[in-house]
Order: sequence, then C-alpha cells, then structure tokens
Amino acid sequence: MLSTHGGIRAPDGTPIALGYHTGHWEVGLLMEAAAAEFSRAGTIPFAASCTDPCDGRSQGTPAMFDSLPYRNDAATIFRRLIRSLPTRRGVLGIATCDKGLPAMMMALAATHDLPCVLVPGGVTLLPIEAEDAGRVQSIGVRFVHGDITLEQAADLGCRACASPGGGCQFLGTAATSQVVGEALGLSLGHSALSPSGQPIWLDLARRSARALMKLEERCIRVRDILTEASLRNAMVTHAAFGGSTNLLLHVPAIAHAAGLPRPAARDWAEISRSVPRLVDALPNGPRNHPTVQVFLAGGVPEVMLHLRRAGLLDCSVLTAEGVTLDEQLDKWEGSERRTRLRQRLRDLDGVDPDDVILSPEAASSRGLASTMCLPVGNLAPDGAVIKSTSIDPSVVDPDGVYRFTGPAKVFVSEPAAIAAIKAGQIKSGDVLVLICRGPMGAGMEETYQLTSALKYLDFGKHVALLTDARFSGVSTGACIGHVSPEALAGGPIGKLRDGDLIRIVVDRSRLEGSVDFIGQPDQPLDVETGAQVLHDRAERSDLVADPLLPDDTRLWAALQDASGGTWGGCVFDVDRILEVLAAGRRALDPRK
Repeated sequence: MLSTHGGIRAPDGTPIALGYHTGHWEVGLLMEAAAAEFSRAGTIPFAASCTDPCDGRSQGTPAMFDSLPYRNDAATIFRRLIRSLPTRRGVLGIATCDKGLPAMMMALAATHDLPCVLVPGGVTLLPIEAEDAGRVQSIGVRFVHGDITLEQAADLGCRACASPGGGCQFLGTAATSQVVGEALGLSLGHSALSPSGQPIWLDLARRSARALMKLEERCIRVRDILTEASLRNAMVTHAAFGGSTNLLLHVPAIAHAAGLPRPAARDWAEISRSVPRLVDALPNGPRNHPTVQVFLAGGVPEVMLHLRRAGLLDCSVLTAEGVTLDEQLDKWEGSERRTRLRQRLRDLDGVDPDDVILSPEAASSRGLASTMCLPVGNLAPDGAVIKSTSIDPSVVDPDGVYRFTGPAKVFVSEPAAIAAIKAGQIKSGDVLVLICRGPMGAGMEETYQLTSALKYLDFGKHVALLTDARFSGVSTGACIGHVSPEALAGGPIGKLRDGDLIRIVVDRSRLEGSVDFIGQPDQPLDVETGAQVLHDRAERSDLVADPLLPDDTRLWAALQDASGGTWGGCVFDVDRILEVLAAGRRALDPRK
C-alpha cells in the first residue's frame, strides 16, 4: 500500500502537525480502512507514503520550481518502494492532488506484472458563504486593487476548504487526474471525485482493497488493463469533462511508464475536435458546478454512458473491477447507487443531475464547447495550448472566434508580472508575455497567480497571456501556455520585446488557433516576414534561467529535454538519455 499522505492527525481529527498539502492530510484514513480490509481477509498489508507539495501554497514563489520535477521523483520513490518488497503480490495506490496522483499512476503503470488498483483521494467539499479554492487564490491581487478588504481576504482564505482532504472543488489538475485514472481502468467505477471524509469515501478504500485481492486471484496484471485502447478512452473522457491542460504532461508520462506510445499534440487535437464536452463544472461553466456535484450526478461512468452511445469508447478493455468496461457500465446504468446519488443531488442542492452531466444533444443546445485548442504560429512553431472555453464569452466574436491583437509587455519572472498587475502597468488590450519559465528556466512552473488574477479583475478578460510555463484552467482572457520551443531552448517567444504586436486567433468551434508576431503598431508585418525578423534578432540580454533554480531541477530539465520535452510528458527516457550521453562522449573524445 502506497499513499501521498502527509501530516499528523489525532484520532479526534485535531492536527498535531500540518501536512505539506491540505488535500493529503486525511488520506491516512483511507489507508487505515484498506489495511483493515486486507487484514480481515488474512493478507499482510505493508504501507508507505511519499507526500505531495501544494501548488496553491507555492504559487508565485521559488517553491514552484520543484513542483513538476517532484512528480518524476515521487514516481521513482513509489517504484523503488514497490520493488523493495520481494513478497509483493499487488499494489494499492492511494493518492490525490496535482503531482502525487500522476506520480502514483506513473508508478502503477510501470509495475507491469502485478495487479494494481488506484484509489483517488476524493475532493474537498464547497464552503458555505465563501469562495472555492480556485477563486480564493486571487485574494492578494483583489485586495491590492481594492476589490476586497484585508478582513474579507483573511476570512475567505480560512473558509475555502470545507473538508480536510481531497482535491480542489474545481476541475483542475487534481480532479482531472482522478477522472483520467478511473477512465484508464486503474480505479473502480464511480470512484473519481468522491467527497472526502464521507462514509462513501471510506467505503471506496475498502472496496478497492477487495478488488485488488480479486485481481490477484485471477492473475490480472496492470499490463492487462493499461493498453493503447484504455489510454485513448482516458483521453476521450478527459475531453468530455473539459479537463485540465496539465494532463497533456501527465498522460504521456503514464503511457511511457506503461510502455505504450506517448500521445502527441496531433492526437490531443484530433480527440478535442471529435469529442463533445458533456460536463458543466468549475471553471468551464456555464453554470460552474463543483466537483462533488459532478460525482453525485454520476461522475465518470455517467459521462462514459453518453460516450458509449456515441461510439467514442472501446468498451472491450478490462478495468480494475476485473470486468470489461462494457460490463462495468451496464452494471452502473441499472444500479441503485446511481439512482440514489442522483436523487440526493436533487434533494440536497436542488440541482438536476442532467444539468451537470449532459447528453451530447443537450450540451450542444446549451453551447458547451470542447475546451482544448492547440494553436501554432511563428511564436509557437512546435505548438502551445489554450483552454478555449475559459475565454470570457463577451470577448468572443459572434462567429465563435476570439480575435485579439495587442502590444507585448514582456517579463522574465512571475513576481515581476504580478507586481506590474498590482501597480496598474498592465492595461486592457495588452498581451502579457512571460518567458524563461519553461522547464529549463523555472522547472515549468505553474503561473496560476497570473491567470487567477486576470480572471477576477474587471479588465482581465481584455488581457491576453502568452508563456512557456504552464497553468491550470482558471482563466478568463486568452491564456496560452506550453509555448514551444521554450525561450531558453531557442524558441522565438524569447526574442519578443515590449511593444511588439502580437495577434491571437482562437476558433472555439473548430479548435484551431494561431499566435503570431506581426511587427510594430507603426510597421505591421505578415506572418512569414515576422518569423524572419524574429529569427534575425539578437537574443535578449536577460534570457537566463532563474538564479534560484535548484541544481536538482536543472538536471531534471536537461534529462526531460533529451527525452522528448514537454510534449513527451517531461519524462526520463533512459534509452534516449544514454544515447545522447554516448554521442556527447564521442564528440568530446580528443582521440577522434
């Protein structure tokens, strides 16, 4: 048994020592429930943990430089722990949140010849008369702009999480990772997004323990569950949910660990265009239901029922329940659990479950658009990503196309960009460009402070953001990340200067887009000429990695760059790394 548990909890729930991450603080209760189930069955459970850092706490600080690299390290630790137990017969992974859960999936995927079951750690409940964990992260910039008082900011910060443990209340990286884990077949049906601390949450741990023992009895290994077909099912389900763009980093990493072909940008683009979004959840809207309401409405299996009817899933794949996906969905469709929980959503919250998870026809009639677009252009020749549904509808043209042209304001650090927003130096019509924040510059930090600040400021929807860093889906204007190549890898984004004119076009219907440098306001250029001008420009003098970037992260950045970079999942491809090292030795050998 492996988990991401952190902190020390007294039996009555009182904190003895805080965990690094609120989401992991009560995961130990899931471990206890599963261990008791194993013991009752006469097996011997072994337990270990590797906790998760909190992106919410580290946003805007050098702590973020360790965030994405941690994922690879944690996956390595989990794999080493698994291999260190010679008597192992199966692995139960209990994990949640942004990096710990993808790390656990990578570790389980790499454990090819053992049965494995993933227990997603659930989601935090919504607070009463307060803000969700996404919106609350913008209290600093809203306070500076006079939108809230210091007392209001302090009160909102203390109320955001209504239950200890689990991922955020919006469909960010943590919640999306749970969805993907279940869609891969690693988790039991209807396990993603369960409400933390509730009896149904603990019951999931017990049922998962029993399922693992059944898989072991039937010699069903993780390699039997993780296949190219199940990987595509997960990508299709991700699109139907409108999940976080960060899974473009994590799904290829899971595939690599499983020994499967890694999906490329074109694969994501094809699925985004062909799969309708069916889930109305934070932050995509339009009604922004919290993740626990998505669970009550039926969660992953309910969405998969619609996808199966549309012929978008391969339902012959095996799941953690030891049955095919077809059998699992048949069981869900006629289950008492489905009927009871959907009715509970009606009774408790007054919400129709069919307004949370919609049929393709209803989703189309209400204007739910697919979320993910991968624009290219002379500033992103290798691609970029935008969650196009997060663009405020009021700045989108009647034909469903977002068109924006504005002057660049270039920054090489997130604190400098945040300071500029607070000082009123970023105005409506600007394109905020943040460079040197990709893997080689800052560990590919998540710039949530910027996207959330722009989302919750009145003028934010009239500002575009362009960066080689990453971010979660909480945005309002056109927030374009993963711009490749990154600035420090010679990407043209690294040659932009203040005042350069940038044109952004995002077709939210066709999921096509472009991001281009088109000269100066007084000297416009076509796209091809703009590309040549950038090519001929000298590099900026401030184009350097962050001086606080740890050596650990510098090494991670170099290794993942040799292994396929961000579009390859930021993994360590050992064969490719050894090939590059051997080539380097030959090139440096003075005898040749």
